[in-house]
Amino acid sequence: MGTQRRRDRKARPATLLCVVVALVATACSAATSKRHDGVITAVGAENEYANVISQIGGRYVEVTAVMSNPNADPHSFEASPSVAEEVSAAQLIVQNGVGYDTFMNTIEAASPNPSRKVIDVQKTLRLPSSTPNPHLWYSPSTMPLVARTIAGDLSALDPARAAYFGKNLATFDRSLTPWLRAIARFKASYPGTPVATTEPVADYLLQAAGTDNETPFTFQADIMNGVDPAPEDITLQNNLFTRHKVKVFLYNEQVTDSITQSFLDLAKQSGVPVVAVYETMPTPGYDYQTWMLAEVQALQKAVADKVSTERL
Repeated sequence: MGTQRRRDRKARPATLLCVVVALVATACSAATSKRHDGVITAVGAENEYANVISQIGGRYVEVTAVMSNPNADPHSFEASPSVAEEVSAAQLIVQNGVGYDTFMNTIEAASPNPSRKVIDVQKTLRLPSSTPNPHLWYSPSTMPLVARTIAGDLSALDPARAAYFGKNLATFDRSLTPWLRAIARFKASYPGTPVATTEPVADYLLQAAGTDNETPFTFQADIMNGVDPAPEDITLQNNLFTRHKVKVFLYNEQVTDSITQSFLDLAKQSGVPVVAVYETMPTPGYDYQTWMLAEVQALQKAVADKVSTERL
């Protein structure tokens, strides 16, 4: 198929990096710290990380999310002077890594600050840069470790409030329980559920829930990276719907094009329930843990009741 794809998914063009450097130079010349007395300035590259920073830091942290629009394609994000200013002024930064938000590295390098705390989730999880699926926040093991690291870094920046940050961390950890229990219940009730996907956005969650993803990873990676899938993979994916080989179809609601739309249409025509997944946290109305719980609940409704959730 020669369909025009919308975006390059993981690699950012070199020209964009040059633009970011220029933006940083402009922003840094005008940037002033937004730190109020007793308040730490922080940035989350994606709003799910910013949300967790906010939950741990509470009233003693002022948090900005760089990417927060659930209706936008995160992979086509371009840094602006205001983004460069926020990042250069931040005392704490959380970014995903795995090539997902490399613009953050460029901005940070252009505004060096030896006292700045930078949490790269890829490095925190000790994952290689070649990790094929960058959507780390969908793994149930990711955010507890990230939250603990955030609490540690906030405590280092403000030792007098370490107990406060530790209390918020304990509250956050407890708040994940409904999500983790929902995953366990699904896995026990519907083991090996066959599913299809457009790309590996929620694959870590699907693995934790014990599903069997029938969509080849080569196909998922092609969609993720803006490459036309191989004809044989397209045929296989079509057959998953027309031959009713899967119980649910999960698609990236934020990024659609003619190819992914054709699969969405075919799934509906074939009576396969669909579930929307997201790369940035839908807002308003969600925090990280209620967003993740909502995704599992949508998966359960699709499998148990054949009910679609096309938007959270």
